[in-house]
Amino acid sequence: MRQTWRWFGSKDLVSVDDMMQAGVEGVVSALHHVPTGAAWTPEEVEQRQTEIGRMKNGSPSGLKWEVVESLPVSEDIKKQKGAWREHIAHYKSSLKVLRDAGIEVICYNFMPVLDWTRTDLACRLPNGATCMRFDLNDFAAFDIHILARPGAVEDYPPEVVGEASRRFAAMDEKACRSLARNVVFGLPGAAEHFTLEDVRTHLAEYAAISEDQLRAHLIDFLAEVAPVAQDLGLRLCCHPDDPPFSLLGLPRVMSTEDDYRKMMAAVDLPASGITLCTGSLGARPDNDLPGMMDRLGDRVHFLHLRNVQRESQGIMGSFYEAEHLGGGTDMVAVIAAALREEERRRAGGRSDCSIPFRPDHGQDILDDLTRSAQPGYPAIGRLKGLAELRGIMTALQHPVEGIRP
Repeated sequence: MRQTWRWFGSKDLVSVDDMMQAGVEGVVSALHHVPTGAAWTPEEVEQRQTEIGRMKNGSPSGLKWEVVESLPVSEDIKKQKGAWREHIAHYKSSLKVLRDAGIEVICYNFMPVLDWTRTDLACRLPNGATCMRFDLNDFAAFDIHILARPGAVEDYPPEVVGEASRRFAAMDEKACRSLARNVVFGLPGAAEHFTLEDVRTHLAEYAAISEDQLRAHLIDFLAEVAPVAQDLGLRLCCHPDDPPFSLLGLPRVMSTEDDYRKMMAAVDLPASGITLCTGSLGARPDNDLPGMMDRLGDRVHFLHLRNVQRESQGIMGSFYEAEHLGGGTDMVAVIAAALREEERRRAGGRSDCSIPFRPDHGQDILDDLTRSAQPGYPAIGRLKGLAELRGIMTALQHPVEGIRP
């Protein structure tokens, strides 16, 4: 398993020097400043590679940009409207640019409107650390009372509707703005940031798009780009919905093992695969993460290893970002399954036998609390997570223990 680290470019408060001291082997990055739907250029890609390859004092870092996260899919492609065909052409062009730059793994997602969604970006825990949290009652307060989405009340149990009303009644204008800002935060460093009116406009356009239709649009997209990726020797990997259940009445098509099976069966090419995110998928109690790694492993091209603590056993429920070895996912079992998959790949002579992973998200601890890094991406919290994951890998691969069948 190849140890990587997400980096948002020169504005990231966690530096290339920090990554080196963390002992990472490769870097996960993207051109977040390029508008979604536009083609990536060789010059922009080379500039990011140069930034990654240089320390603060100008000496070589030895690090390389190994995984793109993400090459975003535009809302026009997801809806099949407007400039969607042009955007697909730009996507194919960007894949060729990335191949020429020596980057082979490209992560993307197919979540409508919002990317990952949280209601609190700095929830304080009893030990003083902070983490990101999704509170269903707060989200319902946003949906029903702040966004005022038509029909929103019907999407929540009566007890959630009642608690959301009580919480909204206790909010002042500043609290309402803060909650709305958290919900529509989106990707760190992204070129686009939605307003509430933007969200309402997108929701109206999705009103006529069912889950089956959105899945058909995903399959149409992959039917266009996956053969190009296959010919170029690239590996595309779709990130799951986060959280893995419907929000704002929007369809979700990447929330379960069955969703991934449908995607892979529809465009059955090795280049079209999975980003197995144990945090996103782990927020849903019916997802078996170690089992998914065992059963779908030959198409897992990228791993996000993080943990969440669910606060209920419902499909839709509150959760917070736990420590990497805390929460509801058995991380030892997941890593053991990943190591077994790598053994199978080595036995089969595959060139991609080392699966890249990164310690996804992290709690803000120690000096993180004063650094104001991207929410979810602190230096020390992620380093702690990487060290814990590295320890599991080392123990499972030790000759005394070996990899259990």
